[in-house]
Amino acid sequence: MPSLRLLAPALFAFAMFGAAVPASADSFSGAQRTDIEAIIKNYLVSHPEVLEEAMAELSKRQAAAETQKHEASIAQNADAIFNSPRQVVLGNKDGDVTFVEFFDYNCGYCKRAMDDMLTLMKSDPKLKIVLKEFPVLSQGSVEAAQVAVAVRMQDPSGKKYLDFHQRLLGGRGAADKARAIQAAKEAGLDTARIEKDMASPEVRATIEENFKLAEAMGMNGTPSYVIGKQIVIGAVGVEGLREKIGIARCGKATC
Repeated sequence: MPSLRLLAPALFAFAMFGAAVPASADSFSGAQRTDIEAIIKNYLVSHPEVLEEAMAELSKRQAAAETQKHEASIAQNADAIFNSPRQVVLGNKDGDVTFVEFFDYNCGYCKRAMDDMLTLMKSDPKLKIVLKEFPVLSQGSVEAAQVAVAVRMQDPSGKKYLDFHQRLLGGRGAADKARAIQAAKEAGLDTARIEKDMASPEVRATIEENFKLAEAMGMNGTPSYVIGKQIVIGAVGVEGLREKIGIARCGKATC
């Protein structure tokens, strides 16, 4: 007969969820169920490390399932994520790793994440950077994103867009249309053309595409990233991002 330690996972499941142990739970009388529950309780009190082992295994399996889910969603949407004509591309356009950031101009964490992105762009000449407007926080965020898309339409090279991006995201106060237009003007863009382009179907289509991608990958906040086959939620810091880039590039955090 197997030891209690070998039966611990099944006993734990029975205690927590009423799951069947190696005999049908329906075949036990009320007294037998009471005895089994007492045995389980006493065992777990005497061997609490079993709970730690069970929870560690559960976390491991959940993480593996989440990774598999992320990889599948990225594979299904790869072209739109990495190669959409409706995105801003910075850094090395032929880079070996693509770093995709979804951001909101009113996101405080995105302001700090912008510095991380700039640091990575300067220090990693093989990195392709893609920026996608994802205005989830306010109407002002939507207005700023609309201006940003119009800026991208006017500046395919991304050079003036980056200047605009830093001015608006790095500035003080809430971002909205007025502040975004001012940032575009300071970056040397044609604001009359921006006003005109904001009404174009391209602006709406760009933002809708980004929302659909974010939904498909389970993103509901900013900043969020796609790096290789990995989805990263939140401002994890420049070193955390470097690790993800390393994994995408060579399979480990440091290549």
